[in-house]
Amino acid sequence: MTPDTDRLQQRLSGAGYIAEPALAASLLLQGRLQRPLLLEGDAGVGKTELAKALASAAEARLIRLQCYEGLDVDTAVYEWNTPRQLLAAKLQEGSPDSTIEREDSLFSERYLLPRPLLAAILEPTPAVLLIDEIDRADEAFEAYLLELLAEFQVSIPELGTLRARSIPRVVITSNGTRELADALRRRCLYYYLEYPDFPKELAIVKARLPGIDARLASQVVHFVQGLRREDLRKRPGIAETLDWAAALLGMEGAALPGSAEDLTATLGCLVKTRDDQQALQHSTLHRLLSEAALAP
Repeated sequence: MTPDTDRLQQRLSGAGYIAEPALAASLLLQGRLQRPLLLEGDAGVGKTELAKALASAAEARLIRLQCYEGLDVDTAVYEWNTPRQLLAAKLQEGSPDSTIEREDSLFSERYLLPRPLLAAILEPTPAVLLIDEIDRADEAFEAYLLELLAEFQVSIPELGTLRARSIPRVVITSNGTRELADALRRRCLYYYLEYPDFPKELAIVKARLPGIDARLASQVVHFVQGLRREDLRKRPGIAETLDWAAALLGMEGAALPGSAEDLTATLGCLVKTRDDQQALQHSTLHRLLSEAALAP
């Protein structure tokens, strides 16, 4: 571990994110090389939270683009403030200006609405640009994104080319629901984020829930780690661990459920599909609770 890596880990920890040395090293390289960082991993492993923590640690603005099927330029890059343009056009009626002059005034930056991608490069100081779940967008948008990230500029027919005022730190996340283009992968640095091991997840729980009893925190993490090894369609992520721990803290006694029957009151914090809840036998839950109860 280098001193720079250690300092970044400490800053991220101060923002509530526990990062292993390899991940901190990838973030350092990203900043130095000004390359996007592509984060892959199952839903719930902390990809989005990393971008938030990075922005907090760097005291930078976080700009988030949530991807989905059918995402287009109007939503992701820019659009025109049409109601204001129509009002201005009405007010210009009878103006001595030529038609071209009036059109130029209507399609000026004062009527431009920057969306996340344009807003990120127009920031006066580097922002953290989170492009979340890129695998949900279609390949055409992925190709457009690749061009923008290569040049950090946007061409607007009515205005010309708007170049970056600053280069944002770009974090792209993917849950792996479809294969991404090789061209995008070549453009990015890459890190695969696994579910946290026991020490890391325990550190996360203690950092995010500082009032939790140390033994209860250990038991919660033991139980969730065991639950993830079961054959579930959607394994609980870190957010589910924190939700369950918070739920137990809010209940009388603030303790691990004593039986599978008691667990059902809070199971919805961890298991988020009907099929998974039905697949978990009481005997399995009882075994996992018994193993967790032995945690120091």
